[in-house]
Amino acid sequence: MSFRTKILTAAAACMVSVGGMIASSAAAADVSVETARGGVTVAANPAKVVVFDLGVLDTLTALEVPVAGVPGSNLPPSLEKYKADSYAKVGSLFEPDYEAINALKPDLIIIGGRSAAKYDDLAKIAPVIDLTTDPENFGGSVERNATTLGQIFGKEAEVKERIARLQSSTAELKTKAAGIGKGLVVLTTGGKISAYGPGSRFGEIHGRFGVAAADPDLKVATHGQVVSYEYILEKNPDWLFVIDRDAAIGQKNGQSAQQLLDNALVHNTNAWKNNHVVYLDPVKMYLTSAGLATEQGIVDEIAAAIEPKS
Repeated sequence: MSFRTKILTAAAACMVSVGGMIASSAAAADVSVETARGGVTVAANPAKVVVFDLGVLDTLTALEVPVAGVPGSNLPPSLEKYKADSYAKVGSLFEPDYEAINALKPDLIIIGGRSAAKYDDLAKIAPVIDLTTDPENFGGSVERNATTLGQIFGKEAEVKERIARLQSSTAELKTKAAGIGKGLVVLTTGGKISAYGPGSRFGEIHGRFGVAAADPDLKVATHGQVVSYEYILEKNPDWLFVIDRDAAIGQKNGQSAQQLLDNALVHNTNAWKNNHVVYLDPVKMYLTSAGLATEQGIVDEIAAAIEPKS
């Protein structure tokens, strides 16, 4: 081999080596994203992802992002594919199975809401991001979480398009809701009824969607405020938005929401008299809320419900 040939061969080898380093660097590139705990930097396109929040799982499913580990319970029909054995079961929505997570060796763990308290323990295993939503800025949280996931998994364009559609349809809903009167949001479970007002976990119906609150003074609490039939009649909402928690989690230990509200006192409300009792999709409202696909579904559902019937 001539000296010139040796030089060219060495140069080519060097270029391949440098090219490989560049490709490797690109594959391992970091992205800066916003979370419930502020800005963080994580690796882009992590190979093995564990998800504890069903709203996040809803978004990742809509974006067709592969997931390796999911909660082993409370998976609704919309996320039923994750019941398959090909997806590692890593605990419940509240309690991680640390042994299973360690065995999976994830590159990223995503938590939110119900699992947020486990941040420190999970961070000992792998990088963690917290995508808990803020009830006082729920819409902003939904957009932040979706944007963050789009950046991490290279889905920015699709996320931007979906957010634009959600913003547009939400604005249209808010315009429609401005003239429909006052609404009350109630959740039924185990034979009891709780009410939720502005700033609560279901407060987007008032804050984002523009439905005036029949009781603007309801205290914000995780489980709402237990109320009676007399209370519902006293507040006399023009619209009653109902979430059946038992139906959401597949629990059958009492009366359904429809049975509970079929009551003489409720019958005397404007909502009942005008056929304005709306039984919202309980899975979307209770389990997968804040997911990008779910939030679009909620907006579409409420817009259709309040549309004047000809």
